[in-house]
Amino acid sequence: MAALTELSLLEARDLVRKGEVSAEELTAACLKRIEETEPKIGALLARRDEEALEEARAMDKNRPADLSDKPLWGVPVTVKDVLTLKGLPTTAASKILEGFCPPYDAMVVEKLKNAGAVILGKNNMDEFAMGSTTEHSAWKVTANPWDVTRVPGGSSGGSAASVAACQCFASLGSDTGGSIRQPASLCGCVGIKPTYGRVSRYGLLAYASSFDQVGPLTRTVEDAALVLQVIAGHDRRDSTSSPVPVPDYGAALHKKSDLSGLTFGLPREFFGHDGLDAGVAKACDDAVNAARSLGAKVVEVSLPHTEYAIASYYILAAAEASSNLARYDGVRYGHRTANPKNLEDMYTLSRTEGFGAEVQRRILLGSYVLSAGYYDAYYRKAAQVRRLIRQDYLNALENCDMLLAPVSPVPAWQMGHMSDDPLQMYFMDIFTLSLNLAGLPGLSIPAGMSSGLPVGVQLMGRAFDESQLFAAGDKLTRTLGTHNQHAPL
Repeated sequence: MAALTELSLLEARDLVRKGEVSAEELTAACLKRIEETEPKIGALLARRDEEALEEARAMDKNRPADLSDKPLWGVPVTVKDVLTLKGLPTTAASKILEGFCPPYDAMVVEKLKNAGAVILGKNNMDEFAMGSTTEHSAWKVTANPWDVTRVPGGSSGGSAASVAACQCFASLGSDTGGSIRQPASLCGCVGIKPTYGRVSRYGLLAYASSFDQVGPLTRTVEDAALVLQVIAGHDRRDSTSSPVPVPDYGAALHKKSDLSGLTFGLPREFFGHDGLDAGVAKACDDAVNAARSLGAKVVEVSLPHTEYAIASYYILAAAEASSNLARYDGVRYGHRTANPKNLEDMYTLSRTEGFGAEVQRRILLGSYVLSAGYYDAYYRKAAQVRRLIRQDYLNALENCDMLLAPVSPVPAWQMGHMSDDPLQMYFMDIFTLSLNLAGLPGLSIPAGMSSGLPVGVQLMGRAFDESQLFAAGDKLTRTLGTHNQHAPL
């Protein structure tokens, strides 16, 4: 059973297609793995064990002759608790939505089901995707499968931990400021933040609408390409969804056997960062040397406004969070306090009881920067800086095909290490959030180890050029020996 769950998604899918393994056997293997590992890592908030097995049995019984339009037939997956799944609790890991079972599926969940995937359950996360450790869930803390005393990253830490622990073959997360790439790096798996607009946000519980983007976490780059192929595309129900056609990501992986003709840019501001761990720096150097060995050219580039990225991001994201979460007031949506004295008391207590400390902190910050007298001084300035940061990326990508950089300045840290210092936690996003400000795609791949913990590097490219990132990432992970890496839990 353990060996079966350690296969890549493509390997498992092909066994089911050939009839060598049934969808029920594959699902049962994942459920057994969940039983073995879940008490240690706490990656799941809601499970649908019986429903998943029933679906898998039905798939085996009613298997179509042609599976060409069912690329995930019989493959068990999980999804982050920020995505609606009809009939299963969807809380965004917050007490404000306790007991909420949505009457509809998110667009990406619809696409997973239509592709034949078996959804096992919902992953734990930082409440409303606000955090970098998955310690800010209202329900439980998720542990890193490589070392259960350490964090898995966040906010998609439950998704990354589930994939790294071989509970499933893929998971969907969301990336607002690095929330797919950072936990992928800390858990030693692959995570892709697509170009903004590449994947529909319909059914995604919003944190910051101009930043949020759904993407897959997997154990191989090939698997990430396949899952993105399934979930990408235009959706008329999402006004920010792009009509740009979706290319064949799988075909792009095998066009060339090396990286000749490609130029990688190394951002000076990322590699010269004072807080960069020596093990992380070595993994980046190894990735650069691997790129060179595959025929790529490497140049230095500059992103001069990087120092303003954290301030700009946390002003803009908090402002959008303040607006988006205003609907959870105890009247229209969410938890309502039991015995309020008056209307004001009802609003105040409902939100105080429903939202955790980190969410309250960001709502307050967002309300402040949007208030009269401060809008121009903070929000408008941050929006202007955002445009400068995007232009930095566009300028850098004129001199290279993609950027290569660290994902997190350090490997996974001990649980509780930053609980009392949110500012220190915010600084852990220094290498990821600027890409969300720019709206460009980024792929995190495992690149090595530091003190027994996985380290990732990210490839960042031009808008809607995920194909090139996948092609380069696949070759780099195979050269580095990190293809289909999983935790020895």
